[in-house]
Amino acid sequence: MNAAPLRTALVEDDAAYRAALASAVMGAPGLDFVGAASDLGDGLALMRRLRPDLLLVDLQLPGGSGLTLIQAAAEELPDCEVVVVSTLGEEDSVLAALAAGAVGYLLKQGSAGRLVEQLEALREDGAPLSPVIARKLLQRLAPGGRASLRQASLAPRSSSVGEVSLSDRELEILQLIAMGYSFEEITRQLGLTLNTVATHVKRCYRKLQVHSKLQAVNEARRRGLVP
Repeated sequence: MNAAPLRTALVEDDAAYRAALASAVMGAPGLDFVGAASDLGDGLALMRRLRPDLLLVDLQLPGGSGLTLIQAAAEELPDCEVVVVSTLGEEDSVLAALAAGAVGYLLKQGSAGRLVEQLEALREDGAPLSPVIARKLLQRLAPGGRASLRQASLAPRSSSVGEVSLSDRELEILQLIAMGYSFEEITRQLGLTLNTVATHVKRCYRKLQVHSKLQAVNEARRRGLVP
């Protein structure tokens, strides 16, 4: 996390847990609680109105899936980090959330305060994952395990190829990088801020599991994402 507290919003339908989670966020020195919603519709409105730095999202929401909210945040607020807070620990739920753009996945185990402590991983650009979730992902990737990590299918606005799923904007930026455009040129081409372009590129790195523009382009070409 940065020196300034992250403006944090949460979308949770269980009133008691929502109150406990809000209280834990208020007590965390690196977080600044800015608001909460209880269903998908209000969550989308909250996200667009407050534009938080960090959004904690339950997957099972009245009015629809939390995946819709995660995808909306990835498209509309690329600077916002989304962490799932859920009772769902099934592999498909985890993969779908990470593919949609979530940077972490925490199970509702133990106290809300303990869960909020796990958000400390964001300080080092890490991924807050409950131990059982991390173990499942490692088992899936281990030799002799199940097939390599495969992103679950997403809504129509995402373009899926092979094991990764990039949003329309991420794919557009990656294609421009492959064509030799600099970040500054991409900002002028797409009418975006430099910070927004950098955030989209960071998401591409995370999804492609690479650490540089060259690696990202090579991996994207290998997967047929760019010419």
